[in-house]
Amino acid sequence: MFIISALKTALSPLAANNFWQKLPRPFFALAPMYDVTDAAFRAMFAKYGRPDVCFTEFVSAEGLASEIGRSKLLRELYFTDKERPIVAQIFGARPEAIEAAAGLVVALGFAGVDLNLGCPDRAVEKQGAGAALIREPSLTKEIIAAAKAGAGGRPVSVKTRLGYHELETEAWSRALLEAKPEAITFHLRTRRELSAVPARWPEIRIPVALAAGTETVIIGNGDVRDLDQGRHLAETYRVPGVMIGRGAFGRPWFFSGQAEPPLARRLAIMLEHTRLFWDLYGATETNRSLFGGHQKNFAVMRKHFKAYVSGFAGATLLRAKLMTAQNPAEVESIIKPLL
Repeated sequence: MFIISALKTALSPLAANNFWQKLPRPFFALAPMYDVTDAAFRAMFAKYGRPDVCFTEFVSAEGLASEIGRSKLLRELYFTDKERPIVAQIFGARPEAIEAAAGLVVALGFAGVDLNLGCPDRAVEKQGAGAALIREPSLTKEIIAAAKAGAGGRPVSVKTRLGYHELETEAWSRALLEAKPEAITFHLRTRRELSAVPARWPEIRIPVALAAGTETVIIGNGDVRDLDQGRHLAETYRVPGVMIGRGAFGRPWFFSGQAEPPLARRLAIMLEHTRLFWDLYGATETNRSLFGGHQKNFAVMRKHFKAYVSGFAGATLLRAKLMTAQNPAEVESIIKPLL
């Protein structure tokens, strides 16, 4: 099973634990995104343009703390050495579960543990987790402390928003900094705003100023289209790091800084991504060996097809055809005339 092989191959000497302090300035991170930043997605970036740091998609701390849930959820914590440094993101509202999950994350060899304090999904918030924790600063501090206890010296970071209903940037930043996480990523919108308004980059000045002189690294996230814009924002607001989410969709070369490849090349990379996803998460020997047969629905690839196939004549029709594909062979058949 994956847990055994991971413990054999992923563990490395605990070199300087706080890798955040060793990253270049500014550094660029690939955001944790549910049902997006799986091992297949990250592998494409590791090959075509590796970010300075990667994150897994978020995983339930309660599930990881449970023997029943753990066997399936470990699938989301698979990674390879090419993705290092990589951070596992977890979510939850119970400190005991957070501590146990953080301990497992460290045992698997991750460079750090990240706490999701910003997800607006109703199912997550019903558990008191994600963005719901913005309204619970005292509990949040307990959760960060629990993660630190479980992480055993590995850095603990958090990803959050600027407030729940309204902007609460200063008060919320102060509360988080009191808990001394090694890094804080701000998705520069409130929970209420979701992604419906432009990212509020000027707000990042507040936590950057408050964190001055501390060991906490501040990271900005939201509406970054390319590396040049990211560098400009980092310089303008003196922020050490920039996290990229939607801007990297369908663009595994994003962090290389290279120009968009020709259409045929883009589609060939999309097919490579599709085949890797299928090998890891389809009904394959690889999946049985690594994850004990815990598969993922091929429909997950549809959001990637939408991102890869855009901005050219005929893209709409091609995307519609790809939405019907059930496996890599069908994807190849659909795009073959354009390769």
